[in-house]
Amino acid sequence: MQNNTYRVFAAIVAFAITTIVSAQNTNLQTHAQRLPITVGSPRGMPESAKHNLNAATRTAGHGGPLNISAESFDGFFAGPTLPFWTFNIKGSRDNDHHLGVMVGHDPFKHPGTDKIPTYIVPLIIRTHRIATAYDPTTGNYTTVAGDTTIDPTQPDNTCLTKPNNVPVKLIQQSPIVKSAPFSFGGTFVGNTQYVDAFQRANFWTVLGDRAEDYHVLLKPVITLAPVIIDVPATAGMALTDPKLFETAYGFTYCAPMLLVDINWFDSYVTGTVIPELADAQVDPATFPILLTYNAAWTIGEVTFIGNCCAIGYHGATGVPIVDQTYGVVDFDTTGWFNGPANGLGTSVMAHEVGEWMNDPFGSNETAPWGGTGQVSSCQANLEVGDPLSGTLVPSVTMSNGYSYSLQELAFFSWFYGAPSTGVNGWFSNNGTFTTDAGPNCPTS
Repeated sequence: MQNNTYRVFAAIVAFAITTIVSAQNTNLQTHAQRLPITVGSPRGMPESAKHNLNAATRTAGHGGPLNISAESFDGFFAGPTLPFWTFNIKGSRDNDHHLGVMVGHDPFKHPGTDKIPTYIVPLIIRTHRIATAYDPTTGNYTTVAGDTTIDPTQPDNTCLTKPNNVPVKLIQQSPIVKSAPFSFGGTFVGNTQYVDAFQRANFWTVLGDRAEDYHVLLKPVITLAPVIIDVPATAGMALTDPKLFETAYGFTYCAPMLLVDINWFDSYVTGTVIPELADAQVDPATFPILLTYNAAWTIGEVTFIGNCCAIGYHGATGVPIVDQTYGVVDFDTTGWFNGPANGLGTSVMAHEVGEWMNDPFGSNETAPWGGTGQVSSCQANLEVGDPLSGTLVPSVTMSNGYSYSLQELAFFSWFYGAPSTGVNGWFSNNGTFTTDAGPNCPTS
């Protein structure tokens, strides 16, 4: 990239599109990019929590004045589209230029309020295999034929309790789609949705007295009729025995839980589910959130635990260019993963909505970083949830009396380098990161 002269937005579009990879199913004429939150294996496995490096102890970047140009656009493509803003930043971590695109208005020059029509799409998932045993020496499950269906629109009195026992209603009442008062480090950032509060805090020092004008809201939020997904026997499995891992790893969990091959699943989502949602006015100007309950995705064959697990992801798909963004999130109450005993809850949704807003096409490149959150080695993208996967902000209790788990998220400046644009001079919204990501990690 050349100095800090802002490149026309067509260059950003080209940058975004050239990084999109083909969908796994080559029979689908769809281009797609998905970025999963990888939580790992059951809570008892010794490898499940080894990569938790506190980035606050790492060496900060070079600092100095912020070197960035940015611009707002109503949309990239002909027809309906999300509001976007683009940036070209010379990062202090690597002294190199990076281009990117985010949802909403440019907070540097054109702060404004954006309301993104959002659709919650409950997924009723049915699988046709059941795990009857698990061998910790091989990591393989023994299975038998059997049908299991999990429906997030129905009451669950096993993993939840009345009156808060309908998963989709708990999502509808959550601080991700409803307003709540948020303060980060004693600084009040607004009575608003969690990810909007994060985004305001993300650019707090830039917004200054214009912070009240800046919002990126999921609004209106409409819940659609549920979609039934019948998973082929080869691509799915149910864990129905809460004591399946007690001997191997010393824990029980709240069953049932479903495992689905992410390659089959995402091909079905982009090839069948999203096209059919067009009849419900889901288009590139909207954000569909596909909601599952107590389900996770394996990266390949479901009967080998080493392929497990992603618990949510966001993606973008379209022909001939990527235009429709979407999120897939699980509302987890199993206690199967490391984290709160009653499950990961809405921390997954907070992770994915935050990443969608900050990296909608999965194409925002950063200087390489790693060794924190779910990233044990090295990656180079603006995924605000990944560096802090498993790290929560204080829970938020809504008027329904339910306590919601929300993941802490990394600020823009953590990826590109000091100085911080964030609230309190921090590099994440609960202060876990007090410096940037430090020197580039090795990419090979």
